[in-house]
Amino acid sequence: MASLSLSLGLLVLCTLALVHCDLYDGHVRVWGLSASNLKGDLLSQPDPYVKVWCGPTFGGMSSILKNQANPTWPGEFNFVDIIHKSVLKLEVWDDDAGPDHRLGTCSTTIRRGTHTETCHLKKGTVYYTYSYDYSH
Repeated sequence: MASLSLSLGLLVLCTLALVHCDLYDGHVRVWGLSASNLKGDLLSQPDPYVKVWCGPTFGGMSSILKNQANPTWPGEFNFVDIIHKSVLKLEVWDDDAGPDHRLGTCSTTIRRGTHTETCHLKKGTVYYTYSYDYSH
């Protein structure tokens, strides 16, 4: 019942604002994260990790892999109740003794189905797969 009320509330809000809103909600799964040729500090290999968002929802952070220019991160990230055409964002970071350094950001507007993506950063390349299924 709460979901129906929320959907109706969003529909009314979108209608009042004269904005097109997609009310589909679905499931997004992100897995198979890896990278190649990551460049960290001048004197050492990077200690990379990834932060993942879908829309406004923070999905978490991967493990930190020490001294890895070509990492493969284990695990997956799952998001529920995602609105159609949300943006999937991955930030790649280098874990440092001081402030961590962002190596780059990957963003894509989600599409229905399963997709393998390649994202070219200034400091390397990231690869990942995501799937998005929704009902309307």
